[in-house]
Amino acid sequence: MTTAPAAAPDIRVPAVPAGRAGFGHLLLSEWTKLRSVRSTVWTLIAFVVVTVGLTVLISLAINGAWTGPRSASRDASVIADPVGAVLGLSLALGQLTICVLGVMVISTEYSTGVIRASLLAVPRRLPMLAAKAVVFAVLIVILAEIVVFGSFFVGSAILHSHVHVALSDPGVTRAVVGAGLYLTVLGLFALGVGGLIRHTAGGVSAVIGIVLVLPIIGALLPSGTVYDHINAYLPTQAGQLVAHVHRSSGDLLGPWQGFGVLCLYTAVALVAAGYLLRRRDA
Repeated sequence: MTTAPAAAPDIRVPAVPAGRAGFGHLLLSEWTKLRSVRSTVWTLIAFVVVTVGLTVLISLAINGAWTGPRSASRDASVIADPVGAVLGLSLALGQLTICVLGVMVISTEYSTGVIRASLLAVPRRLPMLAAKAVVFAVLIVILAEIVVFGSFFVGSAILHSHVHVALSDPGVTRAVVGAGLYLTVLGLFALGVGGLIRHTAGGVSAVIGIVLVLPIIGALLPSGTVYDHINAYLPTQAGQLVAHVHRSSGDLLGPWQGFGVLCLYTAVALVAAGYLLRRRDA
């Protein structure tokens, strides 16, 4: 007597959806990665505290020393460029936190190995880098504009009894908005550098060297046509012009021209990072 073979179990494999994940899914993925990392939250908190806190301290110091000894030249400079007096030093230090975050957005994926999982999910590497840059830029531009406008209103309120400055004054709105745009593009530049170096410490050192050291070296160069152009076309020297209310007599570039130079540096860094992302193994 023969036994009939047992019927094979009916196992149905779920259908795999056809097509590739769209760019919207990439944006959502990058947003999830960005907001779930604890260092992102703490770095942004540091940016807010440093920028707003220094603005308050500097404004209080200027207000308290307004009638003090040897205050005439200082007071004249504040009256000539109140936005620079209110936001200058706070942005100079606050931009460092944005640069650090820009590098870490991509370098930490290499140090933790998350980049391999990302590239397995998205074999086309350039869309992943583009989505990362878009998410980071949107986050920074929103936060930076909120912080810059908040710092401006706080600082101008403290100095109101000595200096009256309003957004309706010539060049003020452009300078305040431009400060937020400058921080955003500088963060994208740092992201590009981080993609080139792929190491957090090395990328942060390189960006801080460009942001802090190069302007010091440029200021030490002897006066002359060639050296003046070298100094004027440095990334931060050119980009910061968009946050100045008035154009100085020694400026070789206008506000938006200088911002365009910074955008060009950023585009080169991101394109180079994208090229190496395609050519090198993760």
